[in-house]
Amino acid sequence: MPRPFLVVPLVAALAVGFLLARAALVRWRDLKAAQTYELTAEQRPLLVRAGGAVLCGMCATALTVAVVLDGRGVRPDRAVTVVSVEKPAAPPLQPSPSAVELPPVVTQFDLIGKPAGGELMEGAVAGPDGRPRTVRVWLPDRYRAEPQARFPVVVLHAGTTGRTADAELPDVFEGVASAVKLGRSRPFVLVAPAAPAGTGHPCELVAAAPQAIADDQALRTAVGAAFRTLPPGPGGWGVLGVEGGAACAAAAGLARPDLYGAAAAVSGRYDGAALAAAAAEAPEGTAAKLLLAAAKEDVEGLGAARGLQKALKEGQGRAAKANVRLSDVVRDFAPDRERLRLVRVAVQYLAENLTH
Repeated sequence: MPRPFLVVPLVAALAVGFLLARAALVRWRDLKAAQTYELTAEQRPLLVRAGGAVLCGMCATALTVAVVLDGRGVRPDRAVTVVSVEKPAAPPLQPSPSAVELPPVVTQFDLIGKPAGGELMEGAVAGPDGRPRTVRVWLPDRYRAEPQARFPVVVLHAGTTGRTADAELPDVFEGVASAVKLGRSRPFVLVAPAAPAGTGHPCELVAAAPQAIADDQALRTAVGAAFRTLPPGPGGWGVLGVEGGAACAAAAGLARPDLYGAAAAVSGRYDGAALAAAAAEAPEGTAAKLLLAAAKEDVEGLGAARGLQKALKEGQGRAAKANVRLSDVVRDFAPDRERLRLVRVAVQYLAENLTH
């Protein structure tokens, strides 16, 4: 083949090899990230891309030798002899035993029900302690009806160890759906992780380590990869806690306003000093936004909410800058009706205070 005609496939082989090598590097980084969160990872795409890059490298080597030897008047059959020396480079494509054990970057979520007109999915995601824990995701009815849309997220905290919030409060999805139907809120994707183990009242841990509860990177990564949600951050992610989970929601919103644009805590009991200390050390930037809601007849709950509001106002640093609102007007004939209305108020507050 004349020398000019060898240059074209040489350039093509180099370009394709470069693109495949870069894709393999990106996939390798994904696998390393998966190891960090103990997720499952499929390595086949990495091997295919790496193999293609090596093959392109071999072709480029052959073509380079052919071009050089053709320019010197040397017979092409000697170029083949040189290429054969490159074959030992193939063994690195064989997966190592540790690579085979890597878990998927995207967590598998399975449909387990259709409450409140939406779809309830369940999967397992590594918790802050590295152990897998159940995570349920509720998709509103408009999620399937609008396949191009991305939805804001509300993380729903539970107050009983090992359980998700919807298991404690089965009507919580009804409260969210009713707020949307009444035109008081946009549709949200609800994410309900199981409460951590180690204590009968997990949200009491806010006094010891509020940041550990508030910053859940593995959860955000898994949800963002599996569902059409807005990117994690204050523009599209909020947090909600009802009764036992209220203190966790307050801790998340106060300690990490850079992650959650607004928080709502319903019918909770709070350690005002601990939460004020957590809020004081919050990252610089937007002030925390927090709704504390309780039924009009819930004297103890309203007292706890006012106590937290006062502790934050008198707190140090970022705590004093927190924007705290109190809702104390809900009244109904039964506790479950009051809870549904309180959840509706909380969802409306979150919808109004998230920037997207």
